[in-house]
Amino acid sequence: MLSYRHAFHAGNFADVLKHLIQVEILQYLQQKEKPFVYIDTHSGAGLYSLQSAEAEKNAEFETGIGRLQNSDWPELQSYLEAVASSRPAHDQSGLAASQFYPGSPRLGQLFLREQDRAQLFELHPQDFRLLDELMATDRRIRVEQSDGFKGLIAALPPRERRGLVLIDPPYEIKSDYELVVETLIKAHRRFATGIYALWYPVVERSRINKLEQQLKASGIARIQLFELGLSADTEGRGMTSSGMIVINPPWTLKDKMQNLLPKLSQHLGGEQGVWRCEELAGE
Repeated sequence: MLSYRHAFHAGNFADVLKHLIQVEILQYLQQKEKPFVYIDTHSGAGLYSLQSAEAEKNAEFETGIGRLQNSDWPELQSYLEAVASSRPAHDQSGLAASQFYPGSPRLGQLFLREQDRAQLFELHPQDFRLLDELMATDRRIRVEQSDGFKGLIAALPPRERRGLVLIDPPYEIKSDYELVVETLIKAHRRFATGIYALWYPVVERSRINKLEQQLKASGIARIQLFELGLSADTEGRGMTSSGMIVINPPWTLKDKMQNLLPKLSQHLGGEQGVWRCEELAGE
């Protein structure tokens, strides 16, 4: 259960989708002066070198951020600026800033104002140590080495009554698919006004179909789904697409993704690229 390391996958097409949506939501929350909380249940190390042995093993970033670095699409501007701003200005190893890619906690930190705060959970001991070091000087951020599912429920409802909860477990064990639904339902009961963003991999489509049906049957309103993939579903091994399910999404999110995902899927996956943009539950 502790074998997963996001360093092998940093900056891939799944990160592009996840972080695009994360940035959109955090910018939306910034539109009001009222404080918000950012909660990340499976934080990872927070910052990754794209020249590490892990990242270079499969070079997944080449079909993700690697194909977007020099893009001038207006729709990607906020995301690409956030990625650039989150990179270290210099590194003792001598790597250029462009050789780093941020994890979701580092992007979350970038959008925190003085009145906001973040709560980050990471169970893996090595990734927790790296994350704790990365955030050590930021008094707005609390880092815990604990189970993010349990930690999330204990952290709700937040005093701010507004915020983003990002849930992106590694799905190393199949029960995670059931657990994410159970956790979302419990969390929503405690914090119904929060924005929830659930990431999932498409390895076996049947599991995603079941996850969708369970969320539809939960009675939770205002749920949207977004997927981005390099190829159509397959019976073979490996992730072909990934998705984000968003509860209480910003009103602008669906229109933006409806326009961007077709273009992005073609740019990253060529003629094989696929995408989805759907409403699972209305008001």
